[in-house]
Amino acid sequence: ELVKNVDIAAALGKTKRPEQFSVGFALETNNEAAYAREKLHRKNFDLVVLNSLRDAGAGFGYDTNKVTLLDAQGEMLTFEIKPKAVVAHDIVQAVLARLPREA
Repeated sequence: ELVKNVDIAAALGKTKRPEQFSVGFALETNNEAAYAREKLHRKNFDLVVLNSLRDAGAGFGYDTNKVTLLDAQGEMLTFEIKPKAVVAHDIVQAVLARLPREA
């Protein structure tokens, strides 16, 4: 019998402090951007990485991926298919660009 687990990401989002930055990941099959944006708000993420299942060579079983980044300010940035190591670098750069600058 299946038991529903606690939604750890949502629980952390409720207690997130202003100086914290959280990134979530989404894999949707329908209304991808709308569901990813809803997840961003519901779980109090600062950024959501939407993974593609629609593009050949992207996702599970491949060394490449195609992602779209959605942020809390409404920005949406879609990347072309590229090696997963480069995708990881793009995600880190997107996070760094959104962090407050030290004076």
